[in-house]
Amino acid sequence: MPPMTIGDRGLSFPKTKIRVLLLEGVHDSAVEFFTEQGYTNVTRFDRALEGDDLRAELARAHMVGIRSTTHLTAEALEVADKLIAIGTFCIGTNQVDLRAAARRGVPVFNAPHSNTRSVAEMVVAEMVMLMRGLGDKNTRAHQGVWDKSARASYELRGKTLGIVGYGHIGSQVSILAEAFGMRVLYHDVLPRLPMGNAQQLPSLDALLPKVDVLTLHVPEDPSTRGLIDAERLARMRPGSHLINASRGSVVDIDALADALRRGHLGGAAVDVFPREPASNKEPFESPLRGMPNVILTPHIGGSTLEAQRNIGIEVATKLVLFSDQGSTVGAVNFPNLSLPPDPRSHRLLHVHHNRPGVLAAINRVLADSGANINGQHLRTSPEVGYVVVDVDREHGPDLKERLQAVPETIRVRVLY
Repeated sequence: MPPMTIGDRGLSFPKTKIRVLLLEGVHDSAVEFFTEQGYTNVTRFDRALEGDDLRAELARAHMVGIRSTTHLTAEALEVADKLIAIGTFCIGTNQVDLRAAARRGVPVFNAPHSNTRSVAEMVVAEMVMLMRGLGDKNTRAHQGVWDKSARASYELRGKTLGIVGYGHIGSQVSILAEAFGMRVLYHDVLPRLPMGNAQQLPSLDALLPKVDVLTLHVPEDPSTRGLIDAERLARMRPGSHLINASRGSVVDIDALADALRRGHLGGAAVDVFPREPASNKEPFESPLRGMPNVILTPHIGGSTLEAQRNIGIEVATKLVLFSDQGSTVGAVNFPNLSLPPDPRSHRLLHVHHNRPGVLAAINRVLADSGANINGQHLRTSPEVGYVVVDVDREHGPDLKERLQAVPETIRVRVLY
């Protein structure tokens, strides 16, 4: 039998047939980018989907993009047999069952950096508002009360800011705060080079009593859950202020309410909460409601038009790079690897359960099929292995089917 190419068998899937599902009003920039790259089969909803509506759409989708409201549970993913990738057009990914997606060979991509500036600017604005009591003064003015007083109003200049988590957002806040003339101290679990004159302290407990404003910029994980509890709030300087624009689980809200009620803290700004309404139609409940000098915002730290545009482009780019080249760089639940495109070759993607001997079995199939390997890369996570293989365009028949028959295989795709 003469050699055959994958192209001869028509196994590559045309971009125009790849169905992209975007929910929750993902920004136009994502749609524009997909279209520019040849992905014209885009369906977009301005709202979240759930239940049967969500399952019906997932069953037809090859790529899906969501924000923070849609929940892609293991049960929802069971019907998504065509799904190859998920994009969360936001920072968080806790609305997706990451392990269930990985076990189905589906990488999940997010946008961890595109809204950095938006969050940092809001934090600095809240520092000014808290130190001047502007929120309460604004409310009283709208009520017809003329509260002209300098009582409990302070400049940021000369005050000390404490930053917990000195990553992309924390370091941006540091730069802006120094421009206001603040002294910046920070704590991070990793050694971080300071921006400007900021100084890293060895522990959170060393930081707490030294600052006038404490702002939190840490991820949600077991080590940060309840990080700021009643004991740590008590260690903060009397009259100081707390800002949380990270994750709702990081602060004990009841303990914070008590510290504010007793006057130990002078104010707080909170953008994220342990329990948040599922939609704008549901009421917002919190023990912080109605408290003086407390700014409450509905999880909008990254909600600017600039940030949404950047997020749309960032996540859409990652999805396209995966679909076009097999790149998983930036995936949060999947081994990260990338090979540059090779026009001489066919590119095969093999996702498998991480067990010894799988790569050897893949290479035996390639050798038995007469396929010469032009490039190969393997990366693994504790549960999943991911191989990108470039092979010569001529080889024996049924190569994809034989690779799918390799034990522990989850999915085989042919890109080109």
